[in-house]
Amino acid sequence: MELLVMGQLTLGMEPQWWLGLIGAGLLVGLFILAFVSMRYKRCPSNRVLVVFGRVGGGRASKCIHGGGTFVVPLIQDYAYLSLEPLAIEIPLEGALSQNNIRVNVPATFTVGVSTDPVLMNNAAERLLNLPIGAVREQAQDIILGQLRLVIATLTIEEINKDREKFMNLINENVAQEINKIGLDLINVNIRDITDESGYIQAIGKRAAAEAINRAKVEVAQQEKEGAVGEAIAVRERTVQVANEAATAAQGQKNAEQARRVAVSAMEAQAITGEVQAKRDMEIAAAQREAEAVAAKKKAEQEQRVRVADAEATAKTGENTASATVAESNAKLAEVQAEARRRADVAAAKALEAIAIAQREQELARLAKENLAPQEIEKKRIEIAAEAEAEKVRREAKGQADATLMKYQAEATGVQKVMEAKAEGYRKLIEACGMDPAVGPTLLLIEQLPKLVDAQVRAIQNLKIDKIVVWDQGKGADGRNATSDFLSGMIGSLPRLHELAQQAGIELPAALGKVASRQGDTGATVTPGKSDKPSGEAAARK
Repeated sequence: MELLVMGQLTLGMEPQWWLGLIGAGLLVGLFILAFVSMRYKRCPSNRVLVVFGRVGGGRASKCIHGGGTFVVPLIQDYAYLSLEPLAIEIPLEGALSQNNIRVNVPATFTVGVSTDPVLMNNAAERLLNLPIGAVREQAQDIILGQLRLVIATLTIEEINKDREKFMNLINENVAQEINKIGLDLINVNIRDITDESGYIQAIGKRAAAEAINRAKVEVAQQEKEGAVGEAIAVRERTVQVANEAATAAQGQKNAEQARRVAVSAMEAQAITGEVQAKRDMEIAAAQREAEAVAAKKKAEQEQRVRVADAEATAKTGENTASATVAESNAKLAEVQAEARRRADVAAAKALEAIAIAQREQELARLAKENLAPQEIEKKRIEIAAEAEAEKVRREAKGQADATLMKYQAEATGVQKVMEAKAEGYRKLIEACGMDPAVGPTLLLIEQLPKLVDAQVRAIQNLKIDKIVVWDQGKGADGRNATSDFLSGMIGSLPRLHELAQQAGIELPAALGKVASRQGDTGATVTPGKSDKPSGEAAARK
């Protein structure tokens, strides 16, 4: 009946009430959605989202780069670290190099917060909510120290010439140190390297002088080659002129010889014609024979005179040509000798300049190869020794501090234990009615388990062929009853005395003494201030 009435009431409700519930649920859902959207934080690409508070895992913070996370209200909060590069001016002046020369190395370092998970946590722990100026000061101090350390391991020559090695050392040392505060080294720009003593300028002058000397040697070498070429050209010209002159004289002789041969041939033809004419005319004109003979002789005489004159002229020309050739050869020898002398002088001067330049170069090379490595090794050993000594000093100081703190803690603990024991002893004496004999007795009873344990350990490795069991023998079944506990304890005193005697311990007077009896296998214990025996016979088994 009641169910029917409730059903009728439920069906008779107004729909406005259900609409109100639905609206309230929608409002609550919208509120929860808005709250969740407000607490869900997204991280942009140029920042690192740091959530701190209770983040779990025993960590102080949680770093997120990209994406987002839900920040739990009340127990968590958040902040951002900027990833924008930070340019740091390093006006380094007076840094001491390995060869004890102070140099000025102004540079610009570009750093930024790293996105590596470990380095992001370092940045969150050390740089969160710090202003840009404070971050720049921290990074500048670290970079200055490391830059001075790097310069101290290099010479001026290595810094000035081997820039790649210098930059590698800077990147390695500086990056390793600034990573400890969560920063990453992006770029290093060394603007200029100068020194107060002018050593670098002197190195430049020396390099310029070496270049000038090399140029002078090359010029001398070229001049020598030019002089030698000139002498060779003069010699070839002289020889060629002489050859041409000899060729001309030979051509002249050949022409004269051909002329003489032609003249002789013509004379022979003329004589042959004359003889033939004479023979033809002998028959016809006998009278004219003498005239012909005379003409013939005269022609022969003239011929011989002309031939002699031509031969004399040719001989004179030959002698003149020979003299001209000899004079030309002599002049050529003189020119050649002068050319050789100038070439030898130039070669000697060039060799002298080359030897001087080679000596300077060899001295510089020996200084670089022998002295510079020794100086570098010396400084390296000194720096390593100083670092090792500093390390040993710090380790020794740390060990000494740790030992001192350990002993101080132990002394404090021992003092506390002794004070607690003294207080316990005092209260024990007070509880015993200020009786000095009762306190040691109770303490001895407290230490009995340790004594028994020590006795057992002393004989645990011994071979025992017989075991003796002590008991007072009361009760129907031969066991102690609870009500007879005190009498049982007193009955066990003889065994306690025997154990103490075996251990070499003298018990207090409050525990009584053991009196030996003749004809009795047991012992009688006489407690202090009591004449009633309470010991029982010991049964040996």
